[in-house]
Amino acid sequence: MDLFEWSRRQEAARSAPLADRMRPRTLDEVVGQEHIVGPGRLLRRAIEADRLSSLILWGPPGSGKTTLARIIAATTRAHFEQLNAVTAGVSDIRRIMQEARDRLGQHGQRTVVFVDEIHRWSRSQQDALLPYVEDGTIILIGATTENPSFEVIPPLLSRARLFRLEPLTDEQVRTVVERALTDPERGLGREAVRVDPEALDHIVRMANGDARSALNALELAVLTTPPGPDGVRHVTLAVAEESIQRRVLRYDREGDQHYDVVSAFIKSMRGSDPDAALYWLARMIEAGEDPLFIARRVVIHASEDVGMADPMALVVAVAAMQAVHMVGWPEARLALAQAVVHVATAPKSNAVYVAIGEAMKDVQEKRAGEVPVHLRDASYKGAARLGHGAGYKYPHDFPGAHVAQVYVPPEVLGRVYYRPSDRGFEAEIRRRLEAWRSGGAGPQP
Repeated sequence: MDLFEWSRRQEAARSAPLADRMRPRTLDEVVGQEHIVGPGRLLRRAIEADRLSSLILWGPPGSGKTTLARIIAATTRAHFEQLNAVTAGVSDIRRIMQEARDRLGQHGQRTVVFVDEIHRWSRSQQDALLPYVEDGTIILIGATTENPSFEVIPPLLSRARLFRLEPLTDEQVRTVVERALTDPERGLGREAVRVDPEALDHIVRMANGDARSALNALELAVLTTPPGPDGVRHVTLAVAEESIQRRVLRYDREGDQHYDVVSAFIKSMRGSDPDAALYWLARMIEAGEDPLFIARRVVIHASEDVGMADPMALVVAVAAMQAVHMVGWPEARLALAQAVVHVATAPKSNAVYVAIGEAMKDVQEKRAGEVPVHLRDASYKGAARLGHGAGYKYPHDFPGAHVAQVYVPPEVLGRVYYRPSDRGFEAEIRRRLEAWRSGGAGPQP
């Protein structure tokens, strides 16, 4: 490399974003992820010994996936290739695979291929990697923010070790930011910068575990703050709030976070915790979730987990869904919140859910018996001649508008599907059914 090329690269490095300049260069510089790269951990031992096998790094943005790949690139004796799944196609894969095969055959050197955002590749693109991973031509390192169980083909996943990276804690993000403020080589250490404690707290809190987001906000705050009379760039809380105005929410409407948050939302309502349910509702609203999707989940839950313990829960939930149709954001959030609170605080019963499940199972597995003659339609000409309706007992002709008679075919005679709980309104239903099933008229509704 001549002096001009070296100078050009140095200038490019200095002009790179702060988050890229501050990327750890060694494992000792990595902040967080001690569970996989801490002293003595498997991945750290494999990197340090240059004994890697194929692996998938799964974690949220800003948790260090690309950083680990670059550290591997700097330490391995294998040839290192990097692909971005957004821009690379099958032709790129084939070219790199052929070069890797030639390199292995001619020089005995293996190739490490890092695929960033591997979840964006189609099945055919991932299939193109499989033979080379299987025969050891390449060592694959895939990075993804999405659950590999859904986004990476099973044959590839089975041939790679999965490592899950966690979001950084606020203290770890603070460490990264403070390191950037004091590092004179790659950070802002040579600048005259003063960041108020509350400004730093805001940047750390709003980054939500994403180190890259925190460093981007810090850089923006510093660069847009002119030096004062003393030459110091003073970053106040107001400046920090302008630099990072919204918390970074990890939420993909078609990804893993979507399903995890929805699951927590439903389980909070089922667990009768309105505060938790409202929190997850707010998370979905803030992340831009489809309000009708939310409303449908509340309607389903009203029947599945409340049912007849509070029949009004379904009425309120359906009304909230209609309000979403007619009103829209942001006011519709009030109707959704009301329905969520109602459903969460209602007495719970899954008796209806269990009942229809057992009835469906009998329909699917048992012989479909004939409709009893006395229940058949007798409204058309000739029905009486066939005996349809003969012997039917009209309930309103009996005390309490109830009379015992057979309503099912012999194949399911005696089967009990609906077993009401003793909670909420269902306790009253239970008393009625017990009276009717014992032969009495039962209490009046």
